[in-house]
Amino acid sequence: MDFTSDTATDWSAVGEAELADVVELRRAIHADPEIGLHCPRTADKIRAALAGLPLEIREGGSTTGFVAILRGGADRGAGSNGRTVLLRGDHDALPMQEETGLPFASKVAGAMHACGHDAHTAMLVGAARALCARRESLPGTIVFMFQPGEEGHHGARFMIEDGLLDDPRPEAAFALHISPNIPAGTVVSRTGALLASTDTLTATITGRGGHAAMPHDCIDPIPVACEIVTALQTFIARQIPVTDPAVLTIAKINAGSAHNIIPGEATMLGTLRTLSERTRATMREGFVRIVENIAAAHGAIGVAHIDPGYPVTMNDARATELMRSCAVSLGGEQAWQVMPAPMMGAEDFAYVLRDVPGAMAFIGVAPEGSDARTNPPLHNTKMTIHEDALALGVAMHCSLAERFLNGGFD
Repeated sequence: MDFTSDTATDWSAVGEAELADVVELRRAIHADPEIGLHCPRTADKIRAALAGLPLEIREGGSTTGFVAILRGGADRGAGSNGRTVLLRGDHDALPMQEETGLPFASKVAGAMHACGHDAHTAMLVGAARALCARRESLPGTIVFMFQPGEEGHHGARFMIEDGLLDDPRPEAAFALHISPNIPAGTVVSRTGALLASTDTLTATITGRGGHAAMPHDCIDPIPVACEIVTALQTFIARQIPVTDPAVLTIAKINAGSAHNIIPGEATMLGTLRTLSERTRATMREGFVRIVENIAAAHGAIGVAHIDPGYPVTMNDARATELMRSCAVSLGGEQAWQVMPAPMMGAEDFAYVLRDVPGAMAFIGVAPEGSDARTNPPLHNTKMTIHEDALALGVAMHCSLAERFLNGGFD
């Protein structure tokens, strides 16, 4: 594509025109996944795909993530009052062994793009190419955020702390997340809470070990841990409103070494998910209180620890309506669906939305001829996507950026 000429105003056609390059980049990233905050090979692939475009690249010191800034034709002079919009794509992988059998499957043992971040990045690169081609007609600035470390590593927070969203400061932020369980050509989102907060919970119950045949001479931490699990579920059922729910799962209890030994210690590991900061604070306080006091009631010592995770992913009503309008203009009324309830998964784009009004949506990539309801989901070793659906993602990014720069949330 000639980046010095105007592109068509039909973003659907532009997305289709970019599709071949988007798929090629997606496959290259998919075959060479990286995990965590430092993904240098992936960053190099993105930079190579952006080479020659009129973009200003800015890096931070905490991650290998970067932002690419496009200043439109009406926003390059001193004192410009043009708007600024942020579009985000994450690009880290998961610690999983791929089992798709694809010809471009992961070549890195124990790493796989099972959450679609390869597709997110490729769609954003395609949008950057297309929007650069219309640079002169854009009345503002676009910040393309290429972010590692979404899968539990707080990559967005680190990039914010590095100041990469400070200059220029976005006035709106948007992100797309693929889903193999949504039909291709469909965009799904909702106003308000979209995804949950997430905290990691640990507890250590210290008793007194001894012979399993003489428990009266010991303080057995195992039944104490079991009682704590039950009490936590009762706490949710009786003290947390069903209209502002929480999920607390103890997923691991570790104790003991033999059939005839009472251990001196038991450890517990779990997760807490909520849809509001109010319920999150209540659950955190309740977790600590229950662990400490039930242990104390049995003569043991309970120590609770909470590792703070992502905030609630909260969609701004105006931004969600702009997403709906873009989806309908690109694919008709059937292209937009309202998510009836939040999902209890989490996303670190929540850090961006905590600082900047915006929205995230899911875009369907169910493989052609498949049953979206039964496809291998995200975070599954056999997850695959319908790559043709990525054209809509490119078009959505472009349409969102253009519409916001021209009219804001109006």
